[in-house]
Amino acid sequence: MTVDVTGTINQTVHPAFQLVRQHHVEALDILVSEYAHKVTGAIHYHLATSHDENVFLVAFRTQPMDSKGTAHILEHTALCGSEKFPVRDPFFLMIRRSLNTFMNAFTSADWTAYPFATQNKKDFQNLLSVYLDAAFAANLNPLDFAQEGIRVELENGEPVYKGVVFNEMKGAMSAPSDQLYHQLAHHLFPETTYHYNSGGDPKDIPDLTYEQLVSFYKSHYHPSNAVFMTFGNQSAYELQEQFEKLALAKFQKGTTLYSKPEKRLAAPIQVSEHYAVDSDDLSDKTYHVLAWLLPEASDIKLRLGLRLVEGILLENSASPLRHYLETCGYAQSTGPLMGVDDSNFEMTFYCGVQGSNPEHAEEFKAGVLKILSDVAAAPIDPAWVDAILHQIELHQREINGDGMPYGLSLILNGLSSAIHHNDPIHVWDVDSAIEQVKEELKDPMWLSNLIQTHLLDNPHRVQMTLIPDAEKSAKEQAEEKARLAALGETLTDADRARIQAETEALKQRQDTPDNLDLLPKVGLEDVPADLHIVQGQLREIISNRHDYPLNLYHAGTNGLYYQQVLIQIPDAVVQSPYFNLLSILMGEVGAGDYDYLELQQLQTAVSGGLGMGASLRSKVDDKGKISAWLTLTTKSLNEKYDAIELLKLAFEKLRFDEKDRIVELLQQRATRWKSRLSGSGHSYAMQVASRNASALAQRDYHNTGLGALNWLSDLVDQIEQDEQAYTALIDALKQIHLALLQAPKQFLLVCEEQFSETLVEKIQTVWDHLDVDTQAAQVEQFTHSNDDQDEAWLIQTNVQFCATSYPAVEVTHPDAAPLMVLAGYLRNGFLHSAIREKGGAYGGGASYDGNACAFRFYSYRDPRLTETFKDFEASIEWLLNTPQQAHQLEEAILGLVSSMDKPGSPAGEAITACYALLHGRTPAFRKTLRTRLLHVTLEDLQRVAREYLIQQKPTKAVVAPVAKRQELEQLGFTVKQVN
Repeated sequence: MTVDVTGTINQTVHPAFQLVRQHHVEALDILVSEYAHKVTGAIHYHLATSHDENVFLVAFRTQPMDSKGTAHILEHTALCGSEKFPVRDPFFLMIRRSLNTFMNAFTSADWTAYPFATQNKKDFQNLLSVYLDAAFAANLNPLDFAQEGIRVELENGEPVYKGVVFNEMKGAMSAPSDQLYHQLAHHLFPETTYHYNSGGDPKDIPDLTYEQLVSFYKSHYHPSNAVFMTFGNQSAYELQEQFEKLALAKFQKGTTLYSKPEKRLAAPIQVSEHYAVDSDDLSDKTYHVLAWLLPEASDIKLRLGLRLVEGILLENSASPLRHYLETCGYAQSTGPLMGVDDSNFEMTFYCGVQGSNPEHAEEFKAGVLKILSDVAAAPIDPAWVDAILHQIELHQREINGDGMPYGLSLILNGLSSAIHHNDPIHVWDVDSAIEQVKEELKDPMWLSNLIQTHLLDNPHRVQMTLIPDAEKSAKEQAEEKARLAALGETLTDADRARIQAETEALKQRQDTPDNLDLLPKVGLEDVPADLHIVQGQLREIISNRHDYPLNLYHAGTNGLYYQQVLIQIPDAVVQSPYFNLLSILMGEVGAGDYDYLELQQLQTAVSGGLGMGASLRSKVDDKGKISAWLTLTTKSLNEKYDAIELLKLAFEKLRFDEKDRIVELLQQRATRWKSRLSGSGHSYAMQVASRNASALAQRDYHNTGLGALNWLSDLVDQIEQDEQAYTALIDALKQIHLALLQAPKQFLLVCEEQFSETLVEKIQTVWDHLDVDTQAAQVEQFTHSNDDQDEAWLIQTNVQFCATSYPAVEVTHPDAAPLMVLAGYLRNGFLHSAIREKGGAYGGGASYDGNACAFRFYSYRDPRLTETFKDFEASIEWLLNTPQQAHQLEEAILGLVSSMDKPGSPAGEAITACYALLHGRTPAFRKTLRTRLLHVTLEDLQRVAREYLIQQKPTKAVVAPVAKRQELEQLGFTVKQVN
């Protein structure tokens, strides 16, 4: 038996493992146990909690020393069949045969991880068996390497490159931020693995051979080089019994990789690099960045001290370095790399700007170093240090889990430390480190000295100027064509016959049905009988002598409360293009007597931030109408009641007199929006294709689509040059603000039960009186005329994003359920194979969207164009004209129910429940929809395919590279371009 630090007796340790230590993290109420496998030395961290959602992750230390993408392509190929599961695609097949809440695999700079999560114990065991076999007994078929990584095929007798990862990285590396990071890392890390692109550079990926991949697998994917992490209510003994039986027992001691320090620069260096821009106007498109290599991340006190330094310098717009970068006058926005990165073996610190010009490099460097010198020369204000410590505690306590399972978020937070043979417990439990830091803070110059030592006096500093190059895309395409042409000239008849044979063998493998009996599964019988929906209480708040509902939810929030104000948005405001701009300003400009710098500091001291957004849905029974609510949000620790008052102040007394700040915020929005387009190309393509399907779809296309980005860019230019245009903008914003102040309201509070009465009373006191002008708001009416033309948008990218949309019904219509199932059915049964495996796109599928009220096909990072649209149509023909198998229907339904039943954070589930009610998605409706999904038949799918797809005219859309303009015009698309 073992005893933990609190004296609690734990169960017997598994005989294959030894217990290294246990530690209870009080702030998270989690018992962390560290174990070591006796034979191989594999480490297992188990985070024991009462959560039903159990998480598993195994990670390997992977340190590629080139940019061929070995680790990334291996991550893909390892999931293409293993010793016990010799099917072609167990990963994607298990996604369909599972109730998982998360399944994926990640390649980072120096580790590769395979995580999953599920609430179902049988499902956990199924997934564990598949994941362990994939990790430790992968088949690595050469044809799978060709499909997932890189291969040469002949088209019209000429060689071409194909491969999923090859096209994925072409898409990823078209983003300026990715080019910025990898070109900077090349200089910041002269010798270690971080010098290279672990995802793979498209120029280097063709150099990778199958033999190199297998060699990398054998040298890296061994238990001695692995870290296991688990979270949930299963016992460590149970888990280790499976680890041993399914994988570890067959291994002896192997090699463990260790990270090594980088060779240090003797003096700072300054470099210029170029990135691709498809535009003739290269002004205001340069990035400037400064980067420092810092000590190893193992020193937790220094790590936390540098996090405090980051907060002091960059936390918000009042922080001195961020304030300088935002107001320097020679750039449009702060850059994408900002602050401390402690995920690698050695830490780094970045700061930068974007939307500048090359000639400002020296001014940028001098300005940053002056700020650092000024801050380092004097003690830091203790109140500001306390505010940053408050943010660290708030972040540490908050239970996330709405985008990614909470347990997986915790595991990933600690993974980097474990990979580098450091202590992840220090990351999960920062209280002891905070106490050490507080001791150091008794020296008023401690933080200032950290800035002096690790930034100002640190010679390992790189300044990079990343300059736009309008010819770079064409040069890279020409280089690839030249390389392929040279290859073509060397190919003998035997080489061509071999390539043709390999191409045919891959096609035959892709077309050969898998023996699904080899894989475990859960079925509809394993689906929980009911849908879990959080229930709240309805209370009242009196404001300006009106009664307004307060939605109160009690939840285990670990010492935080979440407070929101929900305002019904008038129709004219919803349609106004200026409405979205207001949400950019709230909390970022001044309010009342506070200017924006003072308000920023207040937010950091008393809250987790202030936010304004919009929750928009189609009316459940009328797609011609929009259900629209404004959301004002804040969160804070239970004892920090001031956040409630600050939220009201920031909205009620929003200031419109800080012109420089307002122009700056709008410029930042346009610049950052433009720099992130290539990662969301499929979303924009679907938005364009379905723009006429509902009132909300039409509104979103005009107000949040690519055209809206052009509108915003033009608006910024106008208000910078024309005072009248600026005045007109402010007048429009003021009228929208007045309309929202006057609109009906609701309130939302999520907190622990023992704090609710005090918090409700505080909300009542704060909102008892609202200062509102009684004069009717004059909001300009906007109407949109849409055509039904196929439309293409050109952006900075190297790949396509294709979409086809068909008009469909509202979500309450009985046919919504079979349309939802149809999307998964076509993706699993046809589109995944056609678009990803054979077509080489990184992803593709179909979806029914209950807000757009449309059925949509899409592809993501796609090397093809016309052929993909043919595949969309072919999937319908496949459904209607070829024999179908019963398991395909069950798999499609399982995927939907799994998504519907996916747990969120305690606060997130309460907020979701409240929003659902606001939009008419009542518990009765949600349960009815779930029941309808479970009873969909194959005949239903074929019927709705005929009625909504075969008999309707679709609209097509493409987001594509600028170089595709002529081809798209020839295909009949109306072509538009992001400015």
